[in-house]
Amino acid sequence: MAKDTLEIIDSLDWKSARQLHVVGVSMGGMIAQELVGYSGNYYLVKTIPKSPDDQLNDVKDRMFSRSWLDAPDEYGEFPTNGDRFAAMELKKRQDVEGFTRKGFICQAIAAGWHHKSPEQLKELAGKVGRERIQVLHGTVDKMITSPHGETLAMELGEKEGVTKIVVQGRGHVLHLEELDMYNKALESMIEKAERLA
Repeated sequence: MAKDTLEIIDSLDWKSARQLHVVGVSMGGMIAQELVGYSGNYYLVKTIPKSPDDQLNDVKDRMFSRSWLDAPDEYGEFPTNGDRFAAMELKKRQDVEGFTRKGFICQAIAAGWHHKSPEQLKELAGKVGRERIQVLHGTVDKMITSPHGETLAMELGEKEGVTKIVVQGRGHVLHLEELDMYNKALESMIEKAERLA
C-alpha cells in the first residue's frame, strides 16, 4: 500500500523535498512508516464467525473508551456515540464492493505482521526529522496498547524532539473520540513542520 501511495504521489508530481504532510491513523500510520522507508521526503506526523451484534460490540470495545461510547451522540442523531458508530459500521459493511472479506483479512494480516525494529525507527526518524514527528496515543487503546505507543515514541526519539501526546481515558480512534484536540494537535504539527521547511 505504501508503494501504491508513492506511485500516486509521483503521478501528481509531488516530488519536491518535504512537500507533503503524511498523516496515518492505525494501519495508515504503518503505511506512513513504510512510505518513509521508500522516500524520506515527506512529513510524518481473528476469523471466528460471530453474530453481527457480537462483532459490533467487540469492535466498539477494542477501539473506543467506554466513557465515549456511552456519552450522548455528539451530533444528536443517535442516543449515544456508540450507537452512531454502530450505524456507521453497519453502513460500511453493507457496501459489498468497498468492504470486502478479502480486504478485511488483508488489512488484519498486514497489521498483525507489521514490525519496525528500533534501528528502522531510528533511521525513519532521521529521514523525516524527529521534530516533524508526532505520536498520539490513548491510554485505554486495546488495539495498540499504551506500552506500544510509549515504545514507539521512545524509539523514534522522544528525547530528541519527537512530540508525544498521551490522551487519558481514550481508545484507538482519537480522531473520533477527541476530534477538536486531534485537529489542534495536527494543525500545530503541520505549522511547526512548515516553519522547519
